[in-house]
Amino acid sequence: MHETIEQYILELIRRSTPRRTAWNLEKVREGKDVSWNYIDGCMLTALNAMTEITGDDRYTAFVEQVADSFVQEDGAIDTFRPEGRALDDYNEGRILFPIYRRTKNEKYRKAADYLHSCLMEQPRTEEGNFWHKKIYPNQVWLDGTYMALPFLATYEDTFGQGEILDIMKQLRVVRKRMRDPETGLYYHGYDASRKAFWADPETGLSRNFWLRAIGWYALALTDLIEIIPKGMEERDELADTLRDLLESILKYADPATGMYWQVVNQGGREGNYLETSGSAMIACAMLKGARLGALDEAFRENGKKTFDGIVKNHLKVTDGMIGLENICLVAGLGPENRPNRDGSYEYYISEPVVSNDAKGAAPFVLCYTEIRRMNG
Repeated sequence: MHETIEQYILELIRRSTPRRTAWNLEKVREGKDVSWNYIDGCMLTALNAMTEITGDDRYTAFVEQVADSFVQEDGAIDTFRPEGRALDDYNEGRILFPIYRRTKNEKYRKAADYLHSCLMEQPRTEEGNFWHKKIYPNQVWLDGTYMALPFLATYEDTFGQGEILDIMKQLRVVRKRMRDPETGLYYHGYDASRKAFWADPETGLSRNFWLRAIGWYALALTDLIEIIPKGMEERDELADTLRDLLESILKYADPATGMYWQVVNQGGREGNYLETSGSAMIACAMLKGARLGALDEAFRENGKKTFDGIVKNHLKVTDGMIGLENICLVAGLGPENRPNRDGSYEYYISEPVVSNDAKGAAPFVLCYTEIRRMNG
């Protein structure tokens, strides 16, 4: 299995250049070059983990090619547009820290400083949470917890004072506002103004539990647990939040494969399907959480079962090419000129299902590195 998976990852790299990556299916379909973006950021983070676990520098070599292509000597980042105020754009910034540690090239520190200063200007809700994007005023999405908060925590840990109070305040609001007390699951989005067309006028919540949104949140929690030193109360608090989340979603796992449904709590409903990206995220959170001591060891076996289910059912060889299948290409909420993105069940099952997109491939690779760590 190891050889097949590593062959798969290296083949994706071989088919990529810094501005045309094989795993950014949104840009591939448009026939356009990639910009500084979260999709590539996810995969590059996974490639860093591959070098860490295998010792093979081919993975990080590509990461550095991409970073060098975008980051200018003064720390400016080509194609990054701060005026959009999009949390998505900070995820790729996570690659700057390991590259700076390896190379000591000051342009990467300058770029991290620049991104951090831009993030500090992000608009916020009255309770202090970052808006997901400028075009989504007062909206908090689970996706954004992964896109921005681990970057912010890593910046503080590397170049700052290790400050985590802002991060913790935002996560407490997410748990307070977005967790469903009946199921323990989290809604995809929350509009603090209660004005978005998709939001409940009383709670501000979206209507359903989208798997990948919950996956982003679970990964954010595990990454933050890894950054915050052991013994701190905040780390224990995040571990409790993660444990509660994963215990809740585990009830909805498919018994045969260990995978999870696109709309989590409606397994078996017509049109619903076992989705790869979110399943890999949940599996990775379970494996990593157990490794970090934040979760009971039983979660390790649950995570491994899900990973094995993905490999068995969705890692396929077609015409000599290895592919990872059943990945939801994209899903979101609004804006107003896209009324189909309304958070309904029908919407979530209507989005395209693709192979090899980084939103699925990256968490699968991260999950694989956790399997490798587990096996020694």
